[in-house]
This record gives sequence, C-alpha cells and structure tokens, in this order.
Amino acid sequence: MLTALSVRDIVLIDRLDISVGTGLTALTGETGAGKSILLDALGLAVGGKADKGLVRHGAEEGAAVAAFEPGPDHAVWAHLDAHGVPHEDGAVILRRVQRADGRARAFVNDQPVSLGVLRAVGELLVEVHGQHDGHGFLKAATHRAVLDAYAGFDAAPLSEACAAAREAEGALSAHRAAMARAAEDAEYLRHATAEFDRLDPQAGEEADLAELRAAMMAAEKSTADVTEAAGALDAEGTAEKLARAARALERAQGRLGEAEGAARDLLGAAAAKMDAALAAFDEAAGAVAALEDALTVDADALEAAEARLFALRALARKHGVAPDDLPTVRERIAGNLAAIEDGEAREKALQKAFDAARAAYVSEARKLTKARLAAAGELENAVAGELAPLKLDRARFAIALKTDESRIASEGFENVEFQISTNPGAPLGPLSKIASGGELARFVLALKASLAAKEGKTVVIFDEVDAGVGGAVADAVGERLARLAKDEQVLVVTHSPQVAARADGHWKIEKAGKAEVKTSVRRLSADERVEEIARMLAGAKVTDAARDAAKALLAPEKPKKAKRKNAA
Repeated sequence: MLTALSVRDIVLIDRLDISVGTGLTALTGETGAGKSILLDALGLAVGGKADKGLVRHGAEEGAAVAAFEPGPDHAVWAHLDAHGVPHEDGAVILRRVQRADGRARAFVNDQPVSLGVLRAVGELLVEVHGQHDGHGFLKAATHRAVLDAYAGFDAAPLSEACAAAREAEGALSAHRAAMARAAEDAEYLRHATAEFDRLDPQAGEEADLAELRAAMMAAEKSTADVTEAAGALDAEGTAEKLARAARALERAQGRLGEAEGAARDLLGAAAAKMDAALAAFDEAAGAVAALEDALTVDADALEAAEARLFALRALARKHGVAPDDLPTVRERIAGNLAAIEDGEAREKALQKAFDAARAAYVSEARKLTKARLAAAGELENAVAGELAPLKLDRARFAIALKTDESRIASEGFENVEFQISTNPGAPLGPLSKIASGGELARFVLALKASLAAKEGKTVVIFDEVDAGVGGAVADAVGERLARLAKDEQVLVVTHSPQVAARADGHWKIEKAGKAEVKTSVRRLSADERVEEIARMLAGAKVTDAARDAAKALLAPEKPKKAKRKNAA
C-alpha cells in the first residue's frame, strides 16, 4: 500500500506531507483547487512525465517522494533484486527530484537509478485510471496477462515446455543451416581434407622444423671453416716434418750414449717435448677430422625439412591461421564434411526430438487455451453484471481470443483483446476506440471490480471515474470502489458525494492565498466530512438540508464497505 506522500515545491504546492490509510481514500475539493497537481506529484514520484514547468516558481528544484509497503509476495521485490536495489523492512521509497534548469534525478530506496528503473518499479506499484486513460486496459498487449491472472493458471510448465521446444527447434535449424552451407562447399571440403591428409600437420611441428632447419644451415656454413682447419693441419707435410724432427732427436740421443752432461739432459727434454707435440698434433688432427664428419649436412634432409616447413606455412596462410592451429582447422573441415555425409541421419534424430518437444508444448498450451476460454466466459459474465448499475446496461463486453497453434511462445497460442459495444447492434471494438471518456472510466471500474484480488497492484487511483453521473449510478460507482478497496488500496479523485461518502478516509484539497497562491491537502474529521459532502451536494451555499443529506449518506447503516481507520 501507499503509506505516505511528500511533495516539495511542485507547481502550487510548497510543502506537503500526508499519510495514507488502507481501503478507499477520497480526494475532494472545488474545481481548480489543485487535485490534478497532487496526482501529478505522485506521478512524478513513480516515474511519470516531468519537465521544469512542474517546479514551483522561484524554487531551484522540486521533489516528490512516495513510500510504499508492498506485501511479501509482491513482484516488485524480484524487480528490485534484478536491478541491484537494496530493500529492507518491507518498504519501497520512490523519489524524484526535478530541477528548474530541466535536469532530473531518480532514486529508489535512496539509491540513484535510471528513469526507466523508477518507472518500471512505479508501474508495479501504482495504477492510474482517468476519464481518458484506461492505463493498461487500453493496450491489447496487457489483456492476455489480465485474463491469465483471472484464470489463475500456473504458467511454469508451459514456460518450461516452450523453452525445451525452442531449444530443440534451434538445434534442428542450426543443423539444417550447417548442412546447407556444407553442401555448397562439398567439393572444396573434400579437396581440403585430402590436402590435410597428405600433409598431416601436427601441433608444434612448425617450430621444431624451423629449429632443425636453422641448425642444419648453421652447420653447413661451419663446415667450410672446419675443412679449412683440416687442410691447414695437413699443409706442407707438417705432420711429416714433426715426425722427422722426432726421429732426428732420437738418433742424437743414441749417439750420445751414456755420456752425462748438460747436453744430454737438454736433448732428452727436447725429445720428450717433441714426442708430446707429435701426439697433440695427431689428437688435434683427429678431432678436426671427426668434427668435419659430424658437420657434414645431408643435403636431402635439409631440402626435405625446408619443403615441409614451407608447405605447413603455406597451408596456414591459405586458411588464415597460425601453423599450430592447422590441426583444429582440419577437425572443423572434417566435421563439416561429416555433416554432409551423416547429416540426414542427424537431421532425422533432431527432427524427432523437436517433434516430441513441440508435442509436449502443444499439450501444455492447449491446457492454457482451455483455461482461457473458461476464464473469458466467466470474466465476460462478471463484467456484464457490473455494467447495468453503472448506467452501461446497453453495452456489451467481450473477450476476443485469436488462436494460432503454429507458433511456439511462452504466452501460449492466443492473442487476447478486450472489446466493447456501447449501443445495441453496434459491432464490438477495442476499448480505446469505442468508449467515450466517462464510459471508459466506468468500463475500467467494472473490469477492476471483476478482477478484484487478481492483479496485485499496491494502489489503484481513479481520477473522476464518476464524471457525468449522479444519483444511483454514482452510488453504484462508490459501492464498487469500496468493494475493490477490500483487496487493493484505492484512491479516488471525485466530485460525487455518494462516492466520497463510501470512503474510509477523506482528504480535501484547497487553494488559498492572494499574493502567492498555494495548494494544501488536509485530512477531514468526521464533522468536516459532513460539511464537505454537504458542499458537494448543495454547491456554494451549504444548507441544513444539505448537511442532513450528507449525514444520511455517511450513516453507518447505509449498506457500504465497513470503515477502516486511516493512518494519520
């Protein structure tokens, strides 16, 4: 329910704080007193249209705050969670600030939000009906949800069946599209598959080949240097010269015999050094020869490595991928080719799965169709029973259901539209095109009375729903508003004393001031209610007879909704 409304500097309201009670609350006042301003302020708080013209003259900004206490199962809580808006203590506070320079800000529970979020929350909490605004009832898109709520249908199984059927349909469609694409490229796919089979690329192979090629090319360049070293060691009989020198030293040692002295010692040392040099020379020559053999590159092996490396890189460029991704491309091409070759069997399996899923969906959707047909008849009868007392006895109300079993939608097979005819023999048509302003408001009231406790709005506002009627019809309007207020909090802006007398709480909107005109709202006491209803009955001059008539309307024995205590 709406518990409080605070307004600051909006049009003619400089400061206003009111607490709203349960049940039916009447808002009355003389024409031009500013009843529309109060509704504009509430509309501003819940995300309605705003502009800088709403800001009171001389003020920098205006603000409207509406506080609500929805029930624990209200849909607004899930919406707040979905948008990350905190909530606690069961309260929702909507605030809108409009600056005189045109800028505006929106808040939900003191958290800044976009206007779209504020408006969506407001639409879950407040519903407004006026002479020229049937709110959601004017939109055929809302009629299906209203009918389903009236039917009390559990849509979860249908929603699940719809999701399963759509998933199966999507898989079948995707497979058929893949088959169509693959069939167009079948020859190319076969050629590409053969090319991959011949080359058989492996992950990481390109790097290994590049490394091997670099090593072989480096070895090939080093071989020339090693060969040169080997030639130098063998040049001009270097080894033979060392051998002759060693043999000469050996003969010299023989000739000296056993003689002692410095010469023999030096000769021995020289011979030993020569032997060591000869041995080292032989080892060096052997090592160089071994190195020369090791560095010899197999030209065929180098050519083969280069050819495969270049082939891998060419294939990768052809498919626009890195060489390491070639195995993945190969798998994809093979899969597409397999889809052509095995596609028919796969399509049959997917078709069978889709047929089963769609059959399950159709079964659930037909249950909803049956429930809608039954609920439509019940709602038509319920609304028909409400029309005559509202001076719409010549009107007809019907619910048109157009069924299309070819579609798969979470809403089922039907499009639903509420239609009316206001004159006997006239064709049925949409609410917005057939009903006049006063008729539309009463049609909406008849619908709301029939749908009581089915929709779950927190507060419903009727703006002059009783326009153009009086007497018994006005009393019927008041009775239905009071009945509706048993299940939903209802605010009504009214000029009808019969409607105001039915209210649980009564607020009077007044405009006063000469230098600066301001609009105020105050809750009426019991005596003040008598005076206000008498004014509504008599006009400018309130007579005792009017007061007596007002007291009679307010008498507790009058068959109307039991009084509830308003929050002050």
